[in-house]
Amino acid sequence: MKNYLVSKEEIEELEGLSKTHFLNENAVRVNKSLGDLTGLTGLGFHIIEVQPGAESTEFHRHYHEDECVYVLEGTAEAVIGDKTYAVKAGDFIGYRAGGEAHALRNNSTSVLKCIVVGQRLDHDVGDYPNQKKRIYRQKDMPWNLVDIDNIQEPTGGKKV
Repeated sequence: MKNYLVSKEEIEELEGLSKTHFLNENAVRVNKSLGDLTGLTGLGFHIIEVQPGAESTEFHRHYHEDECVYVLEGTAEAVIGDKTYAVKAGDFIGYRAGGEAHALRNNSTSVLKCIVVGQRLDHDVGDYPNQKKRIYRQKDMPWNLVDIDNIQEPTGGKKV
């Protein structure tokens, strides 16, 4: 049974789960998935830690899901589209569905700690522009990762 409340002390004691992105071995972070602990299914709510020199994730964009980050501690570079921004504790980043590709890089000498919140829709499509890959995610089905250069867009015709 999931709890409705996770205390500050419980959060601090959580070890978290170390995750490495499947397309970027330098995208290593420790996740404390508080939403999962309380049974949330429509959104993910995570406290993440990114070590100096590491990235939060592979540079990506979502077509259907909103995502946001609130920086709790540290400094980093937020890469959004073709621009790079310096971010620090207290800054908020909103990544809207269908918007620019994005990622965080911890370019400092201290740990970056953030709250990351994202929708968890039954279906999403995302691009990894630097890898020229597209991912399709559908409820109760395996994820599909395809080469963007090989995507075909057939015309199915009109239905009567």
